[in-house]
Amino acid sequence: MNVAECQAAARHRLSEDVYEYYARGAEDAVTLQGIEGAYSRLHFRPRVLRDGQKVDTSCHLLGLDLPSPVILAPTAFQKLCHPEGEIETARAVGREGHLMVASTLATTSIEDIAGATEAPLWLQLYVFRDRTLTEGLVRRAVAAGCRAICLTVDVPVQGNREHDVRNSFGLDGRGEMANFAGLLQSQMPEAEGESGLNAFIHDQFDPSLAWDAVSWLKGLADLPVVVKGIQHPADGEQAVEAGADAIVVSNHGGRQLDGAEPTIRLLPDVVAAVKGRIPVLVDGGIRRGSDVAKALCLGADAVLIGRPYLWGLTLGGAEGVAHVLRILDGELERVMALLGTKTLEELGPECLAPVRTGW
Repeated sequence: MNVAECQAAARHRLSEDVYEYYARGAEDAVTLQGIEGAYSRLHFRPRVLRDGQKVDTSCHLLGLDLPSPVILAPTAFQKLCHPEGEIETARAVGREGHLMVASTLATTSIEDIAGATEAPLWLQLYVFRDRTLTEGLVRRAVAAGCRAICLTVDVPVQGNREHDVRNSFGLDGRGEMANFAGLLQSQMPEAEGESGLNAFIHDQFDPSLAWDAVSWLKGLADLPVVVKGIQHPADGEQAVEAGADAIVVSNHGGRQLDGAEPTIRLLPDVVAAVKGRIPVLVDGGIRRGSDVAKALCLGADAVLIGRPYLWGLTLGGAEGVAHVLRILDGELERVMALLGTKTLEELGPECLAPVRTGW
């Protein structure tokens, strides 16, 4: 079962509001459709007679030796997919050795997620209007053994997700924002004809966030800070100057600004701006191991996936997540062998055909 087949099967398991929360994009889904189609417009140029017996997909990232460049992106409210939610995802990455980025809006506390896995863990961070909430969560992440803070910067306001409004999306007793239990209302506000998530973000997230947040976070914790949500080469340069240790080229899976450029198209310009000074990661639209390879050919150091492993979580808990990871890793290994490359470092622009127009 490939990733697309996992999605089709998961759709029948999930309620309509949950499936649309995860699967849909903002407004007319122009960006979502773009990120899912952009990879198909890139074509390989394989080399032959290069000894494809041994392929190594391992990578080194911010002090971590990983078996694969595929990282589990932060996704909120995983108990909507499976009763054990993030615990099952953590068990899967512990089994497979992948890096997991835990969401601020997880339905399991950062301590419990960390306790369920021996795999490396990052904390994804939204900055709240009440900075003491954010500071407390960062300190808890350090105590739990997280290896980096991944600061999401593309949500000054919530994107216009009309499906969530139509569905009056909320947790509705199906979990809570466990990192804030006892600290603030850990259930979303309920409002008929409105998204509870929209209301929560409007009330709680700090819209005044600026580049000095990077140095502020580095002062809170002796951990790398990864800035997630870069969509312009100038911001890649700015992130380096602000002291970021890595960046993620991301448009939030097409869920924020509709009409934003597909991340794989933007990636080479950001890589050029960063000039190798810090790692550049990318997410959005990765559904095959071939997509992973294409992103690495264009300069990414690693990729993040979100929706694919949620479909696996829905279908089979930890084993379902592990299945999706094995699919992508196996496909990547096969693509590398067929390209005539043995290591990730050998994946470069020369492995791709020039993009032609008018064909």
